[in-house]
Amino acid sequence: MNLLELSGMVKRFGGLSALTDVSLHIGRGEIYGLIGPNGAGKTTLFNVITGLYQPDSGEFNFNGKSYRSAKPHELAKAGIARTFQNIRLFENLTALENVMIGRHVRTRAGVIGSIMNSRATRLEEKACRDRAGELLQLVGLSRPHQTLARNLSYGEQRRLEIARALATEPLLLALDEPAAGMNPTETENLKSLLEGIRNSGITVLLIEHDVKLIMGLCDRVAVLDYGRKIAEGVPDEVRNDPAVISAYLGVDVE
Repeated sequence: MNLLELSGMVKRFGGLSALTDVSLHIGRGEIYGLIGPNGAGKTTLFNVITGLYQPDSGEFNFNGKSYRSAKPHELAKAGIARTFQNIRLFENLTALENVMIGRHVRTRAGVIGSIMNSRATRLEEKACRDRAGELLQLVGLSRPHQTLARNLSYGEQRRLEIARALATEPLLLALDEPAAGMNPTETENLKSLLEGIRNSGITVLLIEHDVKLIMGLCDRVAVLDYGRKIAEGVPDEVRNDPAVISAYLGVDVE
């Protein structure tokens, strides 16, 4: 059974069609790659999937339900988490606090409980803190959890964003260029991390310009060009597709 199904997605900005009749499906437990030249519509598609943009037409089904007009917080509760192309952390909060913020989408304590500092609220806060610490360890952030986000290295900040997204307990983790700016060692560590996330049962949707990473990691890959899907398949099929070579790769990856 597919986790995510998009059919005939269209998104326009005035007279510009950013997405035109885009359809794709992502199976549970897949690592699914999305590639294409700059301006191809990849981030627009991400923004539709995560509720930042509302599609002009098309069907959007996730985990067996329609979410065509859903808001970002509704999709987060449904199980879709994302990171952004540009790092968006709370720089003056600690690494632990950044992850705990993501965790609160799954907490129940309300305003009254927080003001009264009830036992249930304290227990929930402790569980939230403990889980945040576990996720920091998972993504390889071994520095003290009280380190401010702004004092982390670039690669550490990227991993912190992934930990915060994982704190929402997603079914689908959508990552927008997570390897951007990483050196080869950091990229290899990222690959291992994403494989581990998939092995834990979380489906991964990945935008990335590092073609080597995409082809070596993803189960299937889709290619966008000028807002249209021009290819989809396993990595070997995509890398040898003449339309993909012409529009994006330029030469065979090998």
